[in-house]
Amino acid sequence: MSRLDKHQVCELYRWPKHVGDPTGRRAVSIDRQGLLRTPAAATDAVEAITLRELLSALDTAVVGVVDAPAGDNVMISSVALVDGSDLSSDAEAYAPVPDLYLHAGVTNAEAIRWFNEVAQRSPEHRPAAVMSKNATESSTLRTAARRAGVALLEVHPKARWDHVLPLVKRMLDRSRRHRAALGEPDLLATDTDLFGLAQMVAQNAGGLVSIEDAQSHVLAYSASNESADNLRTLSILGREGPRDYLRALEQWGVFDRLRESDAVIDVPAHPKLGTERRLVVSIRQPSDEGSPAPGILGSIWLQQGATPFTDDAADVLRGASAIAGRIIWRSLNAPSTEGLLIQRLFGARGGGVDVPSLAGALSLPVTGPAAVVGFALTSTENSAPPDQFASIGSMIRLHASSFRHDSVATIIGKRAYVLLPGYRSASTVAAWARQLVDDFEAKRSVVLRAAVAVQVMDLGQVAGARTEVDRVLDGTAATFPENRVTTLAESRTAVLLGEILDLVGAHPELYDPRLDALFDYDLKHASSLRESAEAYLAQYGDVRAAAAALQVHPNTLRYRLRRVEDITGIDLGDPSDRLLLELQLSLHRRKEVTEPPA
Repeated sequence: MSRLDKHQVCELYRWPKHVGDPTGRRAVSIDRQGLLRTPAAATDAVEAITLRELLSALDTAVVGVVDAPAGDNVMISSVALVDGSDLSSDAEAYAPVPDLYLHAGVTNAEAIRWFNEVAQRSPEHRPAAVMSKNATESSTLRTAARRAGVALLEVHPKARWDHVLPLVKRMLDRSRRHRAALGEPDLLATDTDLFGLAQMVAQNAGGLVSIEDAQSHVLAYSASNESADNLRTLSILGREGPRDYLRALEQWGVFDRLRESDAVIDVPAHPKLGTERRLVVSIRQPSDEGSPAPGILGSIWLQQGATPFTDDAADVLRGASAIAGRIIWRSLNAPSTEGLLIQRLFGARGGGVDVPSLAGALSLPVTGPAAVVGFALTSTENSAPPDQFASIGSMIRLHASSFRHDSVATIIGKRAYVLLPGYRSASTVAAWARQLVDDFEAKRSVVLRAAVAVQVMDLGQVAGARTEVDRVLDGTAATFPENRVTTLAESRTAVLLGEILDLVGAHPELYDPRLDALFDYDLKHASSLRESAEAYLAQYGDVRAAAAALQVHPNTLRYRLRRVEDITGIDLGDPSDRLLLELQLSLHRRKEVTEPPA
């Protein structure tokens, strides 16, 4: 893999290529909590897994041990993807170093020179293991690795680094302790994880198991043996299966049946393509009884090995499908560790973060001007399906990263929030938000509103800025589209009035029942007395102006206003009555906007 390829991997997973390093040459590191770190970033000790556990999970189809001087019981807690330019003494003069290096595009000469440098370091400044596609090509390389006391692991030449790195990271994420450290419930306490589930299915159903997502990407698998066919090996390596076999599955109707039902499907062997018999079952989104058929989340494939399937293999697969559905659905809806920290930065999930630590993890300045932008859907905000807004939030995050590379974004409820470091000008940020809102409407037919808060002078003020933009979004919902992108300063009247109306609306005893008679009369007689009263109030009691707005004769409007007074008992000539009526009508309009009928 070239240097460009390594950077493309980082872009694919939205990891910065260099974090906090003025030389711009430091390796990308990810600790087992899913946080980026570099050799310069001191972190508290985390629970690690052994090299043996990691290799067992990655499978012999992906990686094997060439030499392990210290044995396979060494601990692994962090990983770095590096190329030849990263392996320089000046770029690694910091501690601690990652425990596992992935040598992507590193030549034998570069690796040997680096191993010789590593051998001169103290033990705490050496990695535990290195993965390389060149591990068996040179005895000199193996000797240099042994001299350095570093385990040398051979990666399959067809394995893709952008597949191996997430697999390693997923294994480092398997510990539950990091969730407990963040105060989160142990989401996997009642179930195993997907790798453990795959191994249990293999043991109880007989055969080799692969668990795939809805796009046929392998999420987890059981240990392979000599009976693994070429299709399984290619899938585990992150490669596409034989196209002829995929066409055969289409012709046999396997994919259609997976989409349509949760039955276990028997897929025959295909000797010409070298594939063995398989059982497959769909993985579906958990749902309450009586709800519509849930969407498909993936599938579980069981390849027959040297021995037949067990008699209850189909039942085992059905049970595993339910467990996998819960695990995948939770993972899709639960933010990563980094995502949890960002949400707490914005004041969600209990709030409260260690600002310096979070700033280091996300490469954000602790102090200095910044802006917070909140985005919400229009009147459909409360009725949009979660998956729709998740997609909208992802696009907003992408636009924000393009506008400001160090921006951070999150979705809380059905609103998206973006932190833009370095901005104190509301007009500049509002112009960007307005362009984004216009693009969404023109290209995706999605109508958004946005609120901007500026002068956020340190990360500890981000939660307060989010509260401010929420006030603006709540208070201007009824004035859309006039306040499509706005700030608290620009919309203070609408915001304060909206909050007053909310306070009144929260107390049923403050509702004037006389309005019910007016609404009932309009409904029964198909009349427009309410509209007439609103026009009269909007024109400050000027009958002629209100009549012109309604396109009726002034005498007609005068008659309607007398009917309003007769029906409600409200005196439109009394300032207090007019104020109360306007307040009550405004409360009704606000409810109609924020609580659209089902």
